[in-house]
Amino acid sequence: MNPILVEITRGGIVESAHRGAIAVTDIDGKLVAKWGDIEAAVFPRSAFKSLQALPLVETGAADSWRLGDEELALACASHSSEPMHVERVEAWLARIDCRESDLACGPHLPFHEPTAHAMLRAGKKPCRLHNNCSGKHTGFLSVARHLKIATDGYERPDHPVQVLAREAIADLCGLQPSAMPIGIDGCAAPNYAIPLQNLAAAMARLGAPAKLPPARAEAAARLVKAWKAHPLLVSGTGRACAEMIEAASGRTVVKTGAEGVFTAVLPDKGLGIALKIDDGGTRAAEAALAKVLVLVGAAEEDALAKYIKPPVRNWRGDVVGERRTTAALAKLQ
Repeated sequence: MNPILVEITRGGIVESAHRGAIAVTDIDGKLVAKWGDIEAAVFPRSAFKSLQALPLVETGAADSWRLGDEELALACASHSSEPMHVERVEAWLARIDCRESDLACGPHLPFHEPTAHAMLRAGKKPCRLHNNCSGKHTGFLSVARHLKIATDGYERPDHPVQVLAREAIADLCGLQPSAMPIGIDGCAAPNYAIPLQNLAAAMARLGAPAKLPPARAEAAARLVKAWKAHPLLVSGTGRACAEMIEAASGRTVVKTGAEGVFTAVLPDKGLGIALKIDDGGTRAAEAALAKVLVLVGAAEEDALAKYIKPPVRNWRGDVVGERRTTAALAKLQ
């Protein structure tokens, strides 16, 4: 059974507890620290979008379409559907001669509440551009357009674009493509079950890609550079990813995924982090990742205090408890 990593208290009593597993590895896959079962395969969900975006650069599509850091950041993003996100994705689609209807992801309301409220007040409905994965999907479409292959069905696991993505993911994870069971993500694109240790190693290699083949190393470096330069495009206003990246002052980039998954890339240290909270709790994943970033020297604890040990408040604003990491996360293990 995985250890309890995060607790929620109320009135001094532990009200809820979150178990999970974490792997910290170097570029060779060697463990630097671990908590829980890191060999069990998990679906990274959006936490490995940077790996899915590798063919966008490797195939020459990014250069062919004159994509800059903003578009590359959006390809790695789970954005909040703020105007800064939607307008850029829409312009990118126009550049590759595609439309909103070409996106395979379904619509949902923006994660950014002011934007969502403004849409509802105006009587507007979200479209596929508002899907938090629309940048990733536009990246897939860009590859298909560049390779002059069909865009229809680009999200299917057997489409050439997804075959390229799967091979790149497997390579960085040190796995055979056939060893990664396929699931379908919330955005309709394929997702692959990967052990946390392998996922952490992939993140390490992404940030320190010197041992990768030249084209793949260049793609990794460009994606991490874009990710680091545009944290707000990768996530959004007030989101944990943007705030953790900014708090780390260039020492790490991080990416959340659904169901309590988080990854981090530490380029200067040549390390990668991957974690999964058993019950899928995002609040626990944020707390656990923030604490591990402090433990590995990627950020100061004061800068991440709002995630490591934030107060629990009632609807009136009174402090009634706290969210906190446990003694299991007091030091590297």
